[in-house]
Amino acid sequence: MDGILPLWKEKGMTSHDCVFKLRKILGTKKVGHTGTLDPSVEGVLPICIGQATKVAEYVTDSGKEYIAVVSIGTATETEDADGEVVASDLSPKHISRMEIEAVLAKLTGEIVQIPPMYSAVKVNGRKLYEYARKGIEVERPERKVLIHEIELLDPIQWYEGETVSFRIRVACGKGTYIRTLAVQIGELLGFPAHMAALVRTSSGTYGQEDCRTLDEVREIQEEGKITTILRPLEDALNEFISVEIDEELCEQVVNGQVLPTHPLLQHEEFIVFKKDNKAFAVYKKHPTKLGLMKPEKMFPLNR
Repeated sequence: MDGILPLWKEKGMTSHDCVFKLRKILGTKKVGHTGTLDPSVEGVLPICIGQATKVAEYVTDSGKEYIAVVSIGTATETEDADGEVVASDLSPKHISRMEIEAVLAKLTGEIVQIPPMYSAVKVNGRKLYEYARKGIEVERPERKVLIHEIELLDPIQWYEGETVSFRIRVACGKGTYIRTLAVQIGELLGFPAHMAALVRTSSGTYGQEDCRTLDEVREIQEEGKITTILRPLEDALNEFISVEIDEELCEQVVNGQVLPTHPLLQHEEFIVFKKDNKAFAVYKKHPTKLGLMKPEKMFPLNR
C-alpha cells in the first residue's frame, strides 16, 4: 500500500495519535505524518503510506494555509489558549480595521520569529517544551519564515472592549508558528495577545475538501476501497521539474546509478525521473563529483 492520505485531524488528538490509529486501521507500520498539529488544532494533515513516506519531507516543506483567531488583551505561556495567562491589559480598546490591516502588512513577507518555549524546536539536543516543563528558560534561536499573505476576515470596522478578537487567514511557508504570529500582531498593536483558535485549511496541494476523518478512513478500509482515496506520491513532487525517460535510462535510474548531470540540473536543485508518469527517483548534482548526478530519493517499487 503506497500513497498519500489527506487526513482531517480532529481536535483532541496529536499527529502521532493519528499515525498510531492509521497503522491499526490500514494494517501497515509504514505510516508517517507531514508536520505536527497541536492537539487543540484541527485541519489538513497529509499522511504518507508505504513508499510515499520517502516524500514526507517535501509535503512538510510545502506551503500551508490557516484560519486563526487572534485574541488581544492577554498573553499566555504557550502563546495559545491552552496556557496560563502571563500578561494582561484589560484597558478599554478601540482598534480600527485600518490599524490591524497595517500591522498585517508589516508582517507579510520574510519575517523573523522566535519559537515558543512550548514547541518541539531543539536546543542543545533537547526540545524546548522539555525545558519549559521544568521551568528552565533557554535562549531560543531566531528563524526567518515566509508569510505569503495575511487577510483580515471579519467585516468589522472597529474592534472595541477590554479584550478583542478577530479572524485572519494566513498563507505561509514551512516553520511558521501561527501562535507566535498572533503574539507579534499584538506587540505591533501595543497589547499582549495570544492565538485563541486555529484550523489548518490546506497543506501543499490538499485542502479540506480532499480530506477524510479517521472514522471515514476506517469505513472505507472495511469496504476494501482504501486505494480509491490514496493520492499518488507524485503529488509531493509537483514543484520539481520532471523528465520522462526511456527504458534504458529507466533501468539505470531504478538501480540508483550515478549518471552524467542532466542539463536541467544547471538551474534546478532536484529533477524527477518518470516513466509513464510514475516517479522512479529524485536526482541532484553530485556533491563531490563534477559533471555527475546522484539519487536523492528512489522509488524502485513504484511500477
